[in-house]
Amino acid sequence: MINNFAKAEMLIRKGIAEVFEAFVNPDVTTKIWFTKSSGRLQAGQSVTWTWEMYNHTVAVNVLEVIPNQKIKIDWGNYENPSIVEWTFKEMKQGTFVSITNEISQNDNDKLIAEVRDSTEGFTLVLANLKALLEHGIELQLVADRFPTE
Repeated sequence: MINNFAKAEMLIRKGIAEVFEAFVNPDVTTKIWFTKSSGRLQAGQSVTWTWEMYNHTVAVNVLEVIPNQKIKIDWGNYENPSIVEWTFKEMKQGTFVSITNEISQNDNDKLIAEVRDSTEGFTLVLANLKALLEHGIELQLVADRFPTE
């Protein structure tokens, strides 16, 4: 296991199927994270995600999708691609989501920056999804992270 990783976790008070679907279905994910996607997350497929507000697009290779359990991707974020894994655990109160981003970086300053940015970013994604699924509110947390004039 890699020791350089970012992690964000949160309980979302909705059923596991609904929470899992929100991450594989761009109709939902574009409300909480990126603004455009070339398709659903399916194992063995590649998609692109775009954040129009930041003029940023990344390639995403979907490595594994186990319905209601796990999503694993390899994406071209920063200079080095990294592995991101979502795990889903059904609980009495809802679904506990854990997101881990493995970061391979030899420069300690860059490593710290990537871990910080990834942890912050995935925490905002989880908070956005929580607000949307539990309360029907689109908070725009990712878009407001770096406001443009």
